[in-house]
Amino acid sequence: MQFSFSYEKKKVIQGLRYHFISKQEIKWMMIFVNVFAIISAVLFYTQKIRPQPFLLGSLIWILMMGGVWYVLPYSIYNKTVAFKDQFIIYITEEVIRLENEKGIAEWQWRDFSKYFESPHFFHIYVDEKTFFLVPKENMGEAFVLELRVLLQKKFGK
Repeated sequence: MQFSFSYEKKKVIQGLRYHFISKQEIKWMMIFVNVFAIISAVLFYTQKIRPQPFLLGSLIWILMMGGVWYVLPYSIYNKTVAFKDQFIIYITEEVIRLENEKGIAEWQWRDFSKYFESPHFFHIYVDEKTFFLVPKENMGEAFVLELRVLLQKKFGK
C-alpha cells in the first residue's frame, strides 16, 4: 500500500487532542478535577462550604481543560516541523516506510507498540510518547479498510 499525504492544521490539532485525552494519566486527572468541581459545587450550593473551594475547583478545571484542549496540541504542532511537510508512506506486511524530500525512515512492525483510530487519523505508536499520525483524508474507503485490517492483524485487536 502506498499513500501520499500532507497535514491539515485543524485536523492535526484535533488528532493531538485525541492523543492527549487517550492518555491514562490525563483521563484520571480529568476525572479527579471534575469530581472535585462537582462536589465543591454541591457543597457550595447547600452552603456547607464557602465559595473559595468552589471557585478553586472551577479555576483548576478551566486551566486543565485549556491546557489539554489548547496549549498542549498547539505547542506540539508548532514545535513539530514534520506537520508542514509532504510525505509518501509505504505500508507492507513487513515494514512501514515514510519518505519526504528530506529523507526516508523505515520501521519494522515489531518497533511499534500500539495504534488507535480517531476520526481523521490512524495514530501509530512506537512508544508512549513517540507516534505518528497517518491521515485518512484522501485515502479512499478501500484503502482505509485494508489498512485497518492490517493494523488489527499486526496489533492483535
